[in-house]
Amino acid sequence: MTYYQSLSAAGFAATAISYGPGRMGFGLFVPEFRSEFALSSAVVGFVSGLGFFGFFLGLIIAQVLLIKRGPEAPVLSGLVAATSGMVLVALAPNLLVLAIGVFLVASSAGFAWTPFNDAVHRKVFDVDRPTALSRISTGTSIGIAGAGIAALLMALTGVSWRVCWAFFALASAVALIVNWLVLREIERDPEGLPERGWRHLLRIEALPLFVIAFVYGTISAIYIAFAGDHMLESGGVAGLPVAATPAMVFLIYGLFGLTGLLTGRIEAVIGLPWLLRGLMLAGALSLAFAALLPGSWVGLVPSAGLQGLHVMMTSAVLAFWSERLFPALPSLGFTAALVASAAGSVLGPSVAGMAADAYGPATMFLAAATLPAATALVLRESQLRSRAVNAAMAYRAQLR
Repeated sequence: MTYYQSLSAAGFAATAISYGPGRMGFGLFVPEFRSEFALSSAVVGFVSGLGFFGFFLGLIIAQVLLIKRGPEAPVLSGLVAATSGMVLVALAPNLLVLAIGVFLVASSAGFAWTPFNDAVHRKVFDVDRPTALSRISTGTSIGIAGAGIAALLMALTGVSWRVCWAFFALASAVALIVNWLVLREIERDPEGLPERGWRHLLRIEALPLFVIAFVYGTISAIYIAFAGDHMLESGGVAGLPVAATPAMVFLIYGLFGLTGLLTGRIEAVIGLPWLLRGLMLAGALSLAFAALLPGSWVGLVPSAGLQGLHVMMTSAVLAFWSERLFPALPSLGFTAALVASAAGSVLGPSVAGMAADAYGPATMFLAAATLPAATALVLRESQLRSRAVNAAMAYRAQLR
């Protein structure tokens, strides 16, 4: 096995854990947590928002560790947080311990992705980079689908949710060992971060990127926190045990998310503006199906499928769009986009939880759907293209 293949496998394992049970696990098991700890929708929203705040902090800390110590430190820190957090969730005797566990687990997603962009950029030949990055990103969808399968088996066999989380912790520990063996060979980038740093990302040309990232983070976090539980409370779907409903939601979510691998090809055919409009409308329709048809396959499959497509394709767009806008700071630019996404992820579930308690989940989902729908309507093709080109030209001029 070549080193780039080993690096790809390590990245695949890290993203599968951190973006599978790590980022999605709380929403996947909300019905069990509600029953065990007597959670209201407002509390569900708060705990989910706390988890995404951990994601936010993980992104910031990961960038600091990457600059000072290389990719090994942030990735291993994230997997340690994931493993310990999953153990806490599996053993949680009360809401406080559960919330701490969710915070640690969700923070792993902030630590574990962006460092691999740096590692692949410096350690993999140009010809092999697309394959390596594709394999690493695929871990996200496979991790989500795997978590959904574990929850489905739990519902069908009657195994405790605590056993599932213990299994997640074991898988995370294995990923930690694999990444330690592979990443210890990668030193930190001797060039470090350009002096311009974070402040140079605050440009008017980047505003559309950050707006899209914020909207994406808001609605994806709302869906993760509430969709599975809402469909279960609506009676589930025909031919499937009611308790298995959230598992099926996230299984379909993860499988449809594999379409993210086609994002670059689709963008080359239809262009970035139309791709963004389509993705925002997919997110809006996903929430609308969850609101209007939560108790049928006609609602569940398109809702989960469109959300998986929306999340995985939009995350891919953020990666290459940020690189175009900030060619001198590709890793930091992507981190900034994910920070904007994390801000929406913290705010979205908290507000949505209170709205669901006050007006009902269906009304909450429909209200949330107006955010990506409105974003799709206000996108302007010329504005996106000119700003991307102008930003790239400005950076190239500064590097001369």
